[in-house]
Amino acid sequence: MLLFHLLAQAAVAAAPADPAATAQQGVISYPASYFAASNTNTALDMVGRIPDFSLDTGNAVRGFEGAAGNVLINGQRPTSKTDGLDAILQRIPIGKVERIDVIRGGAPGIDMQGKSIIANVVLKSDGAIRGLLHLADQHVEDGRHLTGVRLEGSGGLPGGRTWEASGRYGMGADDGVGPGHNELRFANGRPPLIARIQSYGTDMLWQFSGAFETPALGGRLRINGYTNLEKFKEPEQDFFTSPAPDQQIFYFGQLTHDTEAGARYSRAFGAATDVELVALRTTRRRTTNSFSDDLIPAVTGSDASDHFLNDRDSSELILRGVLKHRFGETLSLEAGVENADNKLDSRTSFTSNGALVALPAANVQVEEKRTEAFLKGVWRPLAQLTVDAGLRYETSDISSRGDVALAKTFSFAKPRLTIAWTPTSATQLRVRVEREVGQLNFDDFVASSSLSSATGVTTGNPNLNPQQDWVVEGQLEQKLWSGSSIVLAGRHFKLKDVEDRGPVFAANGAVFDQPTNIGAGTKDEIEATVTLSMDALGWKGALIKGDVTRRWSEVTDPTTHEKREISTLHPIDWSINFSQELPARHASVGFDLYNPWRQTSYRFNFIDTVKLKAFFKPYAEWKPRPDMSLRIELPLINHPKVRLRDDIQIFNGPRTPGAVPAAVQERTFTFPYSWYIRFRKEF
Repeated sequence: MLLFHLLAQAAVAAAPADPAATAQQGVISYPASYFAASNTNTALDMVGRIPDFSLDTGNAVRGFEGAAGNVLINGQRPTSKTDGLDAILQRIPIGKVERIDVIRGGAPGIDMQGKSIIANVVLKSDGAIRGLLHLADQHVEDGRHLTGVRLEGSGGLPGGRTWEASGRYGMGADDGVGPGHNELRFANGRPPLIARIQSYGTDMLWQFSGAFETPALGGRLRINGYTNLEKFKEPEQDFFTSPAPDQQIFYFGQLTHDTEAGARYSRAFGAATDVELVALRTTRRRTTNSFSDDLIPAVTGSDASDHFLNDRDSSELILRGVLKHRFGETLSLEAGVENADNKLDSRTSFTSNGALVALPAANVQVEEKRTEAFLKGVWRPLAQLTVDAGLRYETSDISSRGDVALAKTFSFAKPRLTIAWTPTSATQLRVRVEREVGQLNFDDFVASSSLSSATGVTTGNPNLNPQQDWVVEGQLEQKLWSGSSIVLAGRHFKLKDVEDRGPVFAANGAVFDQPTNIGAGTKDEIEATVTLSMDALGWKGALIKGDVTRRWSEVTDPTTHEKREISTLHPIDWSINFSQELPARHASVGFDLYNPWRQTSYRFNFIDTVKLKAFFKPYAEWKPRPDMSLRIELPLINHPKVRLRDDIQIFNGPRTPGAVPAAVQERTFTFPYSWYIRFRKEF
């Protein structure tokens, strides 16, 4: 509290607003000139320099309404779910941006998407043709060269038409695996299994996207398309030295093909009324292939040769209509309806030593038909007070065929109320109360595997209920000196039908792990975000951004019936980003530092704890010309002795309170050194 008091006193003494930005009724505008002194290239870079704004790319859920991020482009959401919001912003060169408006707490006529802060990227309408050539290479110490090429273009055509096109090929490394150590120790005194791990993970993708916008029927019609082919492979060899020489081989591979086609029609009826229609169809075909083989089974005591194969096809069709009306400068309303039809067809096989093993929910066909109606309003009764309220009502019919035949119907009302009070130009208080309802993840409906560790095969479960919660959130934002501010936030979640893990019994008596609802629970979060522009303190061109989130949670374990935290929830996350502009040298330097984290998964017969070391990435970028840049990064330069550690406590059968694990497996990985270089040329 003393630190915050000192910062608040500094804010009173300093300029309350940025001289390069303009503020009006909760909206702060950052023109392109605000970013002129920084070494920014794209709209993504510009968004990253906005004080106390962190990009939220949205949720990977079905439907359109609940998947929104916190950035608009020309006042509208991108008509895409598969093409990430960060990727879309990265394709917008800085020369195409007129300004960025930041709306805090709500403003009439702006759909806040349920967020406390929204950024609206306003583009120039000059119709100029712009393009980009992007070449990159990551050299890994183990000899891999992971190259990337991206070519983009955009421009205007006669009659107010615009076009965009992008093609990309790239390779990337999984920095969670590499050379490592595998050790399995037994409580009964059996000699341990100790092995040296040799593994790597590589991702390869081909990606194409395009969009065309034209006047139509008195409004604007935008059509977009996207296709992505991605191949991931992770081979592993374990060379055992105890109790005797041995070798095991593992392989995990995925081939994914995504497509998307979307259209948005918008039209203004007078100065105060707008209509928007959206149609979007996405498809995904994914094949997962995983196997393991023990070359000398007499040594490890296992003669298993396992093979897991899953083919799944999914699709989503969304139709959406929205009517917006502004009642003067202080009140706006928005009403709409959305229909989504989702389908999944999954086929799974698992063999051990050539014999087929029966898995629950191995082959299922699932369909969900969901309709959601919504009403939203933003009211500013006073210049210092904004009320953003909304009500969504959804109904969902889910049915499955195949190994699991069922039909379920859900209906939920989801109210939301956000109040923002701005007592001074430097201070804003925000309070939010909302009922949130998660959407069922189709990935939980099908089986998955991890044959290289003790976790093995996880079955699917189509008989899930959506997780629900009531959340109460409070935020305090305090502007400091020019370009600097701090935000403190606290949230309390009252959870129902928490989605976690539990046991399922096959017809032959075998027990498997599966996703399941485990009842009620709670989650609490406190968060601090700070942006410090050091110009006012005499350190010209330096910018520091940081955030930290601390979490607490409590649920009842379905196996032991004891209290524990939610599976895979990080207790703490933090990051520090530093940049130093060197305008005399047309360059910038900096670093990104991300915290070490821990996550624990609780299954019926084991507890899996994964710990990842801190990630430190320094960089330098040189712009010999405004349209050309060269960037060098050194990811993982800190190169800890152990990058990732995976500890698994294994129990004989379902866990019981106070039980001692029968064995403990420890797997550690160290990612090799690497360096990354990128050449960028705009034209």
